[in-house]
Amino acid sequence: MAQHNEFGKQAEQIAVDFLLTKKYDILERNYRFQKAEIDIIAKKDNTLVVVEVKGRQENFLERPEDSVNKKKIGLLVKAINEYIIKSELDMEVRFDIISVIKNKQVFDIEHFENAFYHF
Repeated sequence: MAQHNEFGKQAEQIAVDFLLTKKYDILERNYRFQKAEIDIIAKKDNTLVVVEVKGRQENFLERPEDSVNKKKIGLLVKAINEYIIKSELDMEVRFDIISVIKNKQVFDIEHFENAFYHF
């Protein structure tokens, strides 16, 4: 597996561990629908939380959270709509981004709640 793919999986696991410490329930990881993939689907209180994980290693050019563009947002919305229908859920949905930046052997984690809206 390519090194960047390994780091991506590591960043997702760090994000999951972070959410668990904040009392989120992890419902799905790497949920796929058509061309979309949701990194983490979690539940906190009565809110369904869609989490996009963005990881970067040192010497990156853009902030990880800035790489979530309109196309990606559209795909996430489409995928979570399918998940809600399939799972017969009726709850609020929130879109978050978790940024994981590796500097040497230290990981900096930043959680952006309500990072974007679906309309």
